[in-house]
Amino acid sequence: MAAAAGPVPDVVVRSVTRKLGLSAIIGIIFFSVSGGPYGLEDVVGSSGAGMAILLILLTPIIYSLPIALMVAELATLMPVPGGYYQWVKEGLGPFWGFQAGWWAWVASWFDLAIYPVLFVEFSSYFLPELQEATVGPVSLKWLVGVAFIWALAVLNMMGSSVVGDSSKLFLVIVLLPFLIVVLVGLFRMQFNPAQPFVPDGISPAAAFGAGLFVIMWNYSGWDGLSTVAGDIDNPRKNYPKALAITIPMITLIYLIPTVISLGVVGTEDVEWTAGAFTLIAEGVGGRWLGLLMSVGAIVSAIGLFSAWLLSYSRIPFALASDGYLPRGLSYLHPTRGTPTRTIIIAATICSLVTLLPFEQLAALSVLVGGCVIMLEFSTLIVMRRRYPDLVRPFKVPGGPMVPYLILAVPAMVIATAVYFTVLESGLLAGVGYAIGGLLTGVIAYVVLRPAKLRSGVDKRVNFVTGELEG
Repeated sequence: MAAAAGPVPDVVVRSVTRKLGLSAIIGIIFFSVSGGPYGLEDVVGSSGAGMAILLILLTPIIYSLPIALMVAELATLMPVPGGYYQWVKEGLGPFWGFQAGWWAWVASWFDLAIYPVLFVEFSSYFLPELQEATVGPVSLKWLVGVAFIWALAVLNMMGSSVVGDSSKLFLVIVLLPFLIVVLVGLFRMQFNPAQPFVPDGISPAAAFGAGLFVIMWNYSGWDGLSTVAGDIDNPRKNYPKALAITIPMITLIYLIPTVISLGVVGTEDVEWTAGAFTLIAEGVGGRWLGLLMSVGAIVSAIGLFSAWLLSYSRIPFALASDGYLPRGLSYLHPTRGTPTRTIIIAATICSLVTLLPFEQLAALSVLVGGCVIMLEFSTLIVMRRRYPDLVRPFKVPGGPMVPYLILAVPAMVIATAVYFTVLESGLLAGVGYAIGGLLTGVIAYVVLRPAKLRSGVDKRVNFVTGELEG
C-alpha cells in the first residue's frame, strides 16, 4: 500500500543483532501474562477454594483464548513494530490508532509501577525493615523500588535478545519451587481442594465477581509482544505457535500448584493472601523451600517488569516514528537496536507512579488496557470485511460471525469485572480514574495532530512483506 508523499524524519534505524526465537518468545509471553501463580492467593481468600479453581479454568477459555486468537490473526497479518497501534490505525483510522497507542501508554504507567511494589513486598520476607524504614524524608521501600526500575531499564537497553534470554532463566527459577511443592505435596493431600466452594456468607455471584478482577489481571497481556514484532524471528510462524503453547502452559502452572496446595493445607489454617505460597512451601519442605519460594517471587517481579518494559517502551517509539511525538524519541541505539530514550522515559514515569497503592494501579491498568483490547477486536472485524481476500498466515477458525462472538465474550467479562469493581470500590475509584485516563487520549490527539501533519509521515502496512512503508 503506497505511503503518502512528504518528508521523512532523519531517524537512526538499526536491526538488532539477534532475533527472538520461539523459546525466547515463550519466556517473554510467560512474563508478560503470568510470572507464575504468585497473586492467586488472594483469589482463594476472597472467592473460596472451589470458585478460585473454577475461575482459573474458566478465564482462559472466555477471556484469554478469544484475545489470543485475535492477536494471532492480526500479528501474522501485520507483524510490524508498534503492534496493536499499527493494527488499529490500519483498520480504524488515525484517530483510533492513536487512542490505542496512547491508552496503552497510559496503562503502562500504572502497570509497570505494580512490579516494583511487588518486588519490595516479596523482598520484605528477607528484610522486614523495608516496610517501615526511611532515608531522611524518603521511604526505603520507594528507594529500593526505584533502584529496581533503573537496573531493569539498563537490562532492556542491552537489547531484546538479552531480555529474551533472561526470561528463559527467570522462568526456571520461578517454577522450580512450585514443582517441588507439587511433587512433595501430591503425597500429603488431606483436604478437598474445592471446599469450601465459596466463603461463608458470600453468594456464588459475589464470590465470582470478587475473584474475576484479579484473575483477569493474571491472564492479561497476550498482545504485549506485538509491539516488538520487528525483533521476532519469523513472527508469522513463531508468534501464533508461542501463543498456542503458553495458554495451556500458564493455565496448568496456575491450576496444579493451587489445587495441590489447597489439598495440603486447606483454607482454615492458612490465610490465603499474598505470601501464602511461601508459608505452604515451608510447611511442605521446610525453611529452605520457603526461602526458595520467596526468591522465586522476587524473580517473578523482575521478569514481569522486564518483559513489560520491553513492550511498553516501544509505544512512544512508534508514536514518535509516526510523527506524533518528537522524532528524537524514535532513535534506536546504533549497535543494540533498542529505543533507549523511550526506555528512560518509561523508567522515569514509573519511578513516580509507583508511589500509588497497588490496588489502584491494578484497577487502572486492567480497565484502560481492556479498552485497547476492544479496539483490537474491532480492528479484526473491520479488516475481515475490508480485505476478505488477503492471505492470512493464521486465521481464526469458523464462519464470518466468529469474530463477533470472540469480541462479545471478553467484552462481557470486562463489563462484569467493571460492575463488581464499581460495586466494591465506588464509581470514582472503580472507573472514574480510568475514564480520566482515556479522555487524555482525545486531548493528546488534538494537541499532537498538527505536529503529525507537519511531519508528513504516513507509515502504512505492506500486507505482502508484512513491513511498514513510508
